[in-house]
Amino acid sequence: MIQVQALDTGEAPKLSFPCAYPIKIVGDFAPDFKAAMLDILAAQAADYDAQSLRLVDSRNGRYQSLRVTLNAQSEAQIQHLFEALKASGRVRMVL
Repeated sequence: MIQVQALDTGEAPKLSFPCAYPIKIVGDFAPDFKAAMLDILAAQAADYDAQSLRLVDSRNGRYQSLRVTLNAQSEAQIQHLFEALKASGRVRMVL
C-alpha cells in the first residue's frame, strides 16, 4: 500500500518507503520485450509482484506496455530502475 503524506506547500506528495509502486513500461513491439524488461526488473527490483504483471499490445500493434507493481525500498531504487530502463534503448516511456 502506498502511503501518501499530504502537503500544504503545493509540492508533490512524498512516498513512504517501503511501498507498492506501480509502473507502466512502454516500448516498441518485439517478441522479447517482456523478457528484456523482466531482466532489468530482476536486476534492479527483484522483489516485484509477479502476480501484477500485465503485457498489453497497442491497438495498432506497434507498441507494448508492461505493467507491474514494485516493492520499492527507496526513491534511489526507483531512480536506478528508470535509468536502467532508459539505458536499454528499448523503452519509449515509463509511467
